Amino acid sequence: MAADPTAHRGVGVLIDAPDSTPGHLPSLDQALAGLDALEEAGRPAHERLSRRAWRATWPKLVALGLVLLVWQIAEWAKWKPYILQSPSDVAHSMWTLCGSSLFWKSCWVTAQQAVVGYLLVVVIGGVVGAAVARVAVLRAGIGSLITGMQTMPSVLWYPLAIMVFGMNASAIILMMILGAAPAVANGFINGIDQVSPSLIRAGRALGARRLSLQRHVILPAALPSILGGMKQGWAFAWHALMAGEFLILVNPLSLGGRTVNAVTQGEWAVVVSMMIVIVVIGIVVDVCFSAIDRSVRRRYGLIDTSSS
Repeated sequence: MAADPTAHRGVGVLIDAPDSTPGHLPSLDQALAGLDALEEAGRPAHERLSRRAWRATWPKLVALGLVLLVWQIAEWAKWKPYILQSPSDVAHSMWTLCGSSLFWKSCWVTAQQAVVGYLLVVVIGGVVGAAVARVAVLRAGIGSLITGMQTMPSVLWYPLAIMVFGMNASAIILMMILGAAPAVANGFINGIDQVSPSLIRAGRALGARRLSLQRHVILPAALPSILGGMKQGWAFAWHALMAGEFLILVNPLSLGGRTVNAVTQGEWAVVVSMMIVIVVIGIVVDVCFSAIDRSVRRRYGLIDTSSS
């Protein structure tokens, strides 16, 4: 009967530890890591997956429970009684919203603008970042400007966006680009700066030049840092989109537009519900980015698989 190739994975971790050279015993932490990996390898795949899912989920559930507890205590204490809604009232409002086709249309309107704006952010930020990282004149000219733009709150781009495009959707897209593209550009710059010169020399020795060198050598090597910049760029883009929808009431059906209307009408349970929806969307996208980032770092050998 053929041996299970995963059966000795933990033993391999234990034997191949850095301190397990002749005459040296592995440290206690390394020995325990090897034993844990051996024990994990002996579990069924579905059980390993469920254990990892539980380890990733229970801290979030605890944090959610603490937030709900503090929220309920504030409601019991009658803090801001005319505004603060109880968790049960907000839950009922969210249940009603989720059953409304108008709510899902609002999500679709905002999602369309988020996708278009973020794609432009990635393209513009990526091109600018790659150019600045490889051209010394551009780095000297606008390298500091990119960092300075990244520190500006996205809402401060509102007057410029209005002056350029007026009160329409293009102004919101411009706010997203100006607020988020610098973060993506800095991700490209930092990632390319960290590429080993020996790797670039090896690529040139194999015949890679200019765009070919960028595409096949430099950008793949810088991918972990680039993904970090893209993740941060999404956060800035989402902030700018929400600020734009609040300030530039182009479409009252968007999530931001419906939130503003609820504030105007004093529907505080709806306001809190919409805020929760906006936060949840941000969390879902962040989880997706984290999964992609972890997969890339594992492929690049940047994660200790014995402890995951």
